Amino acid sequence: MIRLFICLALLSGLAACETVKGAGRDLQNAGSAMERAF
Repeated sequence: MIRLFICLALLSGLAACETVKGAGRDLQNAGSAMERAF
């Protein structure tokens, strides 16, 4: 159970770092996808 909690904490930490680091890139990709869709 403790191992599961540690794995979840590490994964959420990595996801948060990636979200902060790539937020601009993600928004740009979403905008490009919206332009192609319409």
